[in-house]
Amino acid sequence: QVQLVESGGGLVLAGGSLRLSCAASGGTFRRIAMGWFRQAPGKEREFVAAISRSGSSIWYADSVKDRFTISKDNTKNTMYLQMNSLKPEDTAVYYCAAVGIGSDWPVTDSNNYDSWGQGTQVTVSS
Repeated sequence: QVQLVESGGGLVLAGGSLRLSCAASGGTFRRIAMGWFRQAPGKEREFVAAISRSGSSIWYADSVKDRFTISKDNTKNTMYLQMNSLKPEDTAVYYCAAVGIGSDWPVTDSNNYDSWGQGTQVTVSS
């Protein structure tokens, strides 16, 4: 397992942008697949985006495709989520997750991750 710390959340107007960061420590970053999930009040945690350990394969939820961009900087041990054209329905606590994996594929199922950050609040007002 690795330790994960998110940052970059906040309050933004609809149509605005935010960039979330997830700093990892305690593991070999280039061997870790990572993802972003979110949980809105009264709802279950849902998948947002995932990136393979090399960063070469990416997967997005349909609800964020073409608006959000996930990336992974293996030299800085940090993963990012650039969020553009934000909508009020994007309001949630955003969590980053990580898992050591042998293959270079994104992991989209939350049950397959073994490390989680503490979450960062994103609020989009209309």
